[in-house]
Amino acid sequence: MKQTVKYLYISHDPVSVWFRYALIVFDIATIVFFVATAHVSHGPGITTASFVVGFLILLDFSARLWISKDRWKLLRQIYTLADIVVILSLFLDPFLTGNLAFLRILRALRLIHSYHLLRDLRRDSTFFRTHEDAVIAAINLLVFVFATSTAVLVFFIPDDTQTPYIDALYFTMATLTTTGFGDITLQTPGGKLFSVFIMVVGVALFVRLAQAIFMPQKVRYKCPGCGLFRHDPDAVHCKHCGATLRIETGGAS
Repeated sequence: MKQTVKYLYISHDPVSVWFRYALIVFDIATIVFFVATAHVSHGPGITTASFVVGFLILLDFSARLWISKDRWKLLRQIYTLADIVVILSLFLDPFLTGNLAFLRILRALRLIHSYHLLRDLRRDSTFFRTHEDAVIAAINLLVFVFATSTAVLVFFIPDDTQTPYIDALYFTMATLTTTGFGDITLQTPGGKLFSVFIMVVGVALFVRLAQAIFMPQKVRYKCPGCGLFRHDPDAVHCKHCGATLRIETGGAS
């Protein structure tokens, strides 16, 4: 059974690759579920669904821990810690307040970094290989906006608004871009400090995304001499050690 689990999680075969893509779809579905239920009262239906989702995530977490070569290293990774928090929050769902339920949104942290997804995309997608930095920077920014909007929704948006999530997203984007329209503001000291956090981190992510889009793209190819694995697409020699490179390229379009 352990060999079968390893085959599904780390093999290069098409069945394994599609299995890992299916897990990513499951991750996306769980995130949508977390957002949709973050600001509503949890009755028997949502509580049952939370237990089911928590059980599936626990199975996935247990499988990855079982086949890991270094389990302590896996347990120290931020995505693993986020999974543990999500699993606990889902199983403790009947006892959680709305604020603590926000912890489930940490599931979004491992969306792009899960199950060798980067390796699969590099192998299967020419577009991803060419624009990897920009794609990852954009996803990181989206995850930040998504998680921050949910935090604003749970902690600061009142329950009597007609469009709570839209208001939270609107405030997050206005603060992140430093536009500051001022029609939605956070009045408490904690809210003001959270606004500062959104501006500082958000601007840094925007700058990173702009750099990834407008700076010359790099390709991944491990240099046989020194191990440097990022080079210009048309590089013939490694800039670090001068070794000859044989990067597969179709030339300029």
